[in-house]
Amino acid sequence: MTPTAHPALATARWRKSSHSGDEGACVEMAVVPGTVAVRDSKDPDGPVLLFPPTVWTAFAGAPPASARA
Repeated sequence: MTPTAHPALATARWRKSSHSGDEGACVEMAVVPGTVAVRDSKDPDGPVLLFPPTVWTAFAGAPPASARA
């Protein structure tokens, strides 16, 4: 797999669950056009996983409306 930069990630608004607590062991997600992005909150400059909305739905339920393209 070859790492590729997604231009929309530079301005993505990352968020994490309010249930994650303050331990720092969390994942964050951001919605960019047509994609749901997920990263490790301890490594915000590290790798990002990109999921099509259909895959995110299968994993977590309905995607945010702004991810549906």
